Amino acid sequence: MKMTLLEMVQNILSDMDSEEINSLSDSNEAEQIAKVIENTYFGLIATRTIPEHAQVIKLNSASSSVRPTHFTFPSRVKNIEFLDYNVSKAVGGVEYQRLTYISPDEFFGLSDGRDSLASNIVQVKDVQADSILLIRNDVMPSYYTTFDDENIVLDAYMSSVDAILTSAKTRAYGTKYPTFDSFSDSFVPDLDGVMFPYLLAEAKSAAMSLFKSGSDPKVEQAARRQKVYVQNDLHKVNKGRPRNNYGRR
Repeated sequence: MKMTLLEMVQNILSDMDSEEINSLSDSNEAEQIAKVIENTYFGLIATRTIPEHAQVIKLNSASSSVRPTHFTFPSRVKNIEFLDYNVSKAVGGVEYQRLTYISPDEFFGLSDGRDSLASNIVQVKDVQADSILLIRNDVMPSYYTTFDDENIVLDAYMSSVDAILTSAKTRAYGTKYPTFDSFSDSFVPDLDGVMFPYLLAEAKSAAMSLFKSGSDPKVEQAARRQKVYVQNDLHKVNKGRPRNNYGRR
């Protein structure tokens, strides 16, 4: 059961015995409640994985010959689960290869094991790592890491195919935070319908605590009940219970 922002604000105002509204702009209190819902919403999605927020993501290329294998995360990306790169050498070809994440320490080990003066090695200054990385320029990438959780570095590129690694050839899959329009009556938060009662109950509890000097026990009870429910019903596709095979094939 999805609700617009206006419907949620009206619901909360009704339970608070506050003035009725027809639009969020009708009262300062309505606008305050809308901000409470927004804060509650982001608090809710920050602490759990919401299936609706998972999507295919293109990384942003550093677009620089000085940092030919560097990328950054697009805005609002929470995490990525995997990263692929199109390693096809043919113009217009498609051949995605799953890259392997390695820790910064492992990436340093990979880099330090290369000959810094070899013709197929590019010395790349990485500000985040405060170090020189030795990047191969004659093979497609196989590994990646991040030193600051904002920038991603791949271990190699093939300069005969592309002067630098490109955003168009990346394919990551992960979670991206949605936007929230706290001023639109018709705005519907990007959330599965089963989670709306929980969002409403949590926002109602917060609003009563902030504006009515204490929350209602019944509201608190409803919020706890909804929290237990949504934890067991996040996915539209039933993935079943994990089973141990105990070594059996």
